Amino acid sequence: MKNQQNSPLFVLYCMKKIAFILLVIFYLVAGANHFINPSFYSGLIPPYLPLHNAINIVSGIAEILLALLLIPPKTRRAAVTGIIILLVCFIPAHIYFIQINSCIPDGLCVPEWLGWVRLLLIHPLLMAWAWWCRK
Repeated sequence: MKNQQNSPLFVLYCMKKIAFILLVIFYLVAGANHFINPSFYSGLIPPYLPLHNAINIVSGIAEILLALLLIPPKTRRAAVTGIIILLVCFIPAHIYFIQINSCIPDGLCVPEWLGWVRLLLIHPLLMAWAWWCRK
């Protein structure tokens, strides 16, 4: 009899469980950080959007709420859909960050290529991660 723990399906099952737990933690921490370090986010919000403080607060609440909604299986699909929608809503901030050469005065400054990696690679991976954990 083959050991179940060595089967590829069992390994995939474990990986998915770990990915799910990390997803919940990621959005709980990200959401809380909107309140712990609001200045980090305020410089990322494009100037053409009004009410930067309100946008930051609503984003933080949404991330925390969606993380909590991931936990019950009955609300998981809705939470994943909400996370993907939220990530789409964050795209203007990523584009703005690239437009200002990936450097916020008196704030976050990274090499410009990193802004592009964040938008074109990391952002879609965050969406795929949420989608993978939907079941």
